[in-house]
Amino acid sequence: MSGRRHLSLTGATALVLAITGGLMGPATAQASLAHSATAHGATAHGATAHGASDPARRTLPAGDGWGSAGTGTSGGAAAVASRVFTVTTWEEFRAALAVPGTEPRIVRVKGTLNATAAGCSAFEAPGYDFSRYLADYDPAVWGLDTVVSGPQEDLRAASAKAQGEAIKAYVPANTTVIGVGRNAGIVGGSVQIQGVDNVVIRNLTVESPLDCFPQWDPTDGATGAWNSEYDSMVVYGSTHVWIDHNTFTDGAHPDSSLPRYYGEVYQQHDGELDIVRGADLVTASWNVFADHDKTLMIGNSDSAGATDRGRLRVTLHHNLFRNVIERAPRVRFGQVDAYNNHFVVPATGYAYSLGIGQESQLVAEKNAFSVPAGVGVGAILKKWKDAPVTTVGNLVNGRPVDLLAVHNAEFPGEVLRDGAGWTPTLRGRVDNPRAVPGLVDHRAGAGRLR
Repeated sequence: MSGRRHLSLTGATALVLAITGGLMGPATAQASLAHSATAHGATAHGATAHGASDPARRTLPAGDGWGSAGTGTSGGAAAVASRVFTVTTWEEFRAALAVPGTEPRIVRVKGTLNATAAGCSAFEAPGYDFSRYLADYDPAVWGLDTVVSGPQEDLRAASAKAQGEAIKAYVPANTTVIGVGRNAGIVGGSVQIQGVDNVVIRNLTVESPLDCFPQWDPTDGATGAWNSEYDSMVVYGSTHVWIDHNTFTDGAHPDSSLPRYYGEVYQQHDGELDIVRGADLVTASWNVFADHDKTLMIGNSDSAGATDRGRLRVTLHHNLFRNVIERAPRVRFGQVDAYNNHFVVPATGYAYSLGIGQESQLVAEKNAFSVPAGVGVGAILKKWKDAPVTTVGNLVNGRPVDLLAVHNAEFPGEVLRDGAGWTPTLRGRVDNPRAVPGLVDHRAGAGRLR
């Protein structure tokens, strides 16, 4: 036996508060985590037990998308015993991620971690009153030509800041975060992979965080709009990231359940996955993105060329996009390879799947689209800016369709150019698109690791 121990944070609430509250130094915190694990029944595992058969020690296979380029993506696969943690609460999760050092670590998530268990009232700044907010900024009172300001907007912003600080968890370099079993996940949290290298996220059901304090912007569109924060997961300026076998969902709070104020949807969701601000070399495989509006954005600004040009290289394969309204993905700048994905298009509210944006170079090959009657196939592609795109070997309802030709015929005012200008070489298995719905629908998502 190697003497490796399985570390658990379960029951270490006081320790977690001490760490997150800054009451003990980094060295003391790490030692205390190890001591707590042993005290709570840590068990020993041999080195071979953590080999290829342990999903937490899986690395991204060579040649499997952009994430495998260069040094590849291994996350925390090589973690020693003192840097393997099992967490059962949101506080424990953040504490495990905060342990100092960039040596490999594994964080095993057991059960569902709730980042907003105490409810929205826990984040409210004293004096904030939503009823007062609605009265103060009613368009009939405030108008539609000036951004809101004043005491209630200041208190809303302070409340939003408190929520953001509480629900964001920052994943450090050389880390694997993995759900244990079939029912592990995060509710109400925003997983931030920011400015680091070599991260693996697997086997989690991630329910979109619900913004408790959306901002009213009367100047957004002709009639104003509510704008929300907090993506479920953000890859920001990071490299070598593998996002695999996760399920992204709105869970108990679909957009259809949200109220309306000032005649507009009180939008409390942002994106499910954003890959932005110079992020690079990412593989997202065998995930489910379900029942969401603005789903997956690669590049978040047309003016970010200085950071994004030559980066944002992302591979999307064997993912299920089910009842997604738009951004599956929307791309700016990046060389994005999307193959063997299944897109189940919703019957109502559909905008588009593949968004062609500023200087993007999207290759969409051998995907399967299930499109209901009454939805135009040309809408699968959306032109945001003039950029080339490659669409080859895709099926719609089981039949070959030239997506580009159909789009250009249906939208002659938004003609897209053929030929992304590059040929993907980093691919693992490439399936016949006729097999994709059966494969992806039954194997993608959390709880289905093999």
